[in-house]
Amino acid sequence: MNITRFPASHAWQPLMQRAATVNDDAKAVVSGIIARVRQLGDKALRDYARQFDKVDLDELKVSESEFAEAATLVSDSLKNAINIAKANIEAFHAAQRMKDITVETMPGVTCTQRAVPITSVGLYIPGGNSPLFSTVLMLAVPAKIAGCRNVVMCTPAGKDGKVHPAILYAAQLCGVDEIYKVGGAQAVAAMALGTETVKRVSKIFGPGNRWVMEAKMQVSSAGVTIDMPAGPSEVMIVADGSADARHVASDFLSQAEHGPDSQSILLTTSERLAQELPIVIEELLDKLPRREMMEKSLNHSHVILLHDDEEMMRFANGYAPEHLIINHSRAEELALMVENAGSVFLGSYSPESAGDYASGTNHTLPTSGYATAYSGVNLDSFIKKITFQQLTRQGIEALAQPVMDMAAAEDLMAHRLAVAVRVGKG
Repeated sequence: MNITRFPASHAWQPLMQRAATVNDDAKAVVSGIIARVRQLGDKALRDYARQFDKVDLDELKVSESEFAEAATLVSDSLKNAINIAKANIEAFHAAQRMKDITVETMPGVTCTQRAVPITSVGLYIPGGNSPLFSTVLMLAVPAKIAGCRNVVMCTPAGKDGKVHPAILYAAQLCGVDEIYKVGGAQAVAAMALGTETVKRVSKIFGPGNRWVMEAKMQVSSAGVTIDMPAGPSEVMIVADGSADARHVASDFLSQAEHGPDSQSILLTTSERLAQELPIVIEELLDKLPRREMMEKSLNHSHVILLHDDEEMMRFANGYAPEHLIINHSRAEELALMVENAGSVFLGSYSPESAGDYASGTNHTLPTSGYATAYSGVNLDSFIKKITFQQLTRQGIEALAQPVMDMAAAEDLMAHRLAVAVRVGKG
């Protein structure tokens, strides 16, 4: 890893560059996949499963017998861990329920805002480097709390034609209605367009590689909503001299094993920590699998020395990280300076892993700088807020003249008329 010492603010932008971008060729490939799914439906999905996943599928939908088999293959200890994580995620997301708001803005004029669940949602669960059953919890739990009636899920099958049993166990535990053995950009296309088997949904959730993310972006411009634009996972660590180098190194490595495009950045005021980190990472790396992939991630990760805490937080807000760990003696004070981040982890004993699995917060978060404008998935992600208004005779008479004057000033005379006829002036 490169150690960059005290870069001037005008030189920060290159250090904030993400590792992966989608080029025009990839966009064209994804566009072709979406077109083929639109044209051929299930046949295209089976063809792509054969091409990309090396599996022939007779049925795309997971059967009841597959659910039953999966439940026998998950250990009791893992079931217990999943149950604990689910309970914490439920507790945090249930607390986000919004009460209806009713306001009488003036006598006879009542306005209400009501939260209404999105009827049909689709969840994408990656199946590449790891079976992300934790993502099932992060998406299905709030969907069910929100009251979404149709919750469907796509995830690729293995070469044996089966979905990982922990994914099926978590999905059944959370009440997912249907699961399809479809991965990649074609899964996004199937949920956006619908096929003979896969149900069309109104909103698509879930992380994925650059192909999945590109597919989400393309279908979102064609009328299907997505949770957020996203890309490879990332972590930024803000640390001072009090930070344990092993803690920081383990955070770097846990991020690196997400994939070769993942990125880790340390911002620190400590020369000691900057010098120690690469050495400790190398020591810990020897104890872990996936070294080759992790090294690719570490090759575009950074250690950046900055002058003071204020400068570190300005850099962090400019980068807008998916995960922000503040491993600092003044962590709670620095937390008040956070403006752009997906999820924040405070102190030496709050690793990203806790939020990824079981603390209760959601791990589906904006990447690639989108945290400047997007939140992570939360209960609001699964609902619409609909407004209502009711005017009495008294209310419309009180508002009539302002509305008629404003409509006339915009030269919208039918708008004026709709009020005028109600108050005897039209």
